[in-house]
Amino acid sequence: MLFHQVRSAPTGVYSYLLGDRNERVALVIDPAADNIDVLLALAADLKLTLHYILLTHVHPEAGRVATDLRARTGALIVVSSDCELPSADVRVDHDDHLVFGNERVYVIGTPGHTRCSVCYRWRDRLFTGDTLLVHACGDIASPGADAGRLFDSVIDRLFRLPPETLVFPGFDIAGRTVSTIAEEKAANPRFSGRSRDAFVTMMTEPISLPPDSKDRPVAGK
Repeated sequence: MLFHQVRSAPTGVYSYLLGDRNERVALVIDPAADNIDVLLALAADLKLTLHYILLTHVHPEAGRVATDLRARTGALIVVSSDCELPSADVRVDHDDHLVFGNERVYVIGTPGHTRCSVCYRWRDRLFTGDTLLVHACGDIASPGADAGRLFDSVIDRLFRLPPETLVFPGFDIAGRTVSTIAEEKAANPRFSGRSRDAFVTMMTEPISLPPDSKDRPVAGK
């Protein structure tokens, strides 16, 4: 297997390249405008053909970036079936999976941060977008966002995965590149020890982000 995490210096956004070394095929998760060239260079150096562009959620910039990357590679854009993205090629639902080479990526529906948020599980790794960050979570500022659904998605779906599952977020919080389900269950202050009602109340009280966080959406205290 091949795996690369690419951080966007201006924004702190993480993008991911996953590849099958034997079949020489790959996919990317949540490409950002300023790291497309890095992702393409990695794929070229590794002699990988890009098959899919997976989005954990959709906003205007994500749609533009994915469309640009598709034009340059021919890869198919993959989104949740609930996403309003006319340019999408493949729409997936909870418990679906995608095959690239001899590898499989599984879809976990996690609405809340946005109406169409999903996470992707590959081997021992979970790619959470802005649904679950390291000791944080995304906000509920977008249309269709719902704090109660976000809580349910994390508690009922993500926190039921094996504790050793590696959590790779969509955004850098204070320099952390990875966590685990066990760590987030025990130490994420947004969820650990909170009831659903308390979480919903907390999500209405935004907090200041760390100085290096570049104003990405995080809520709670």
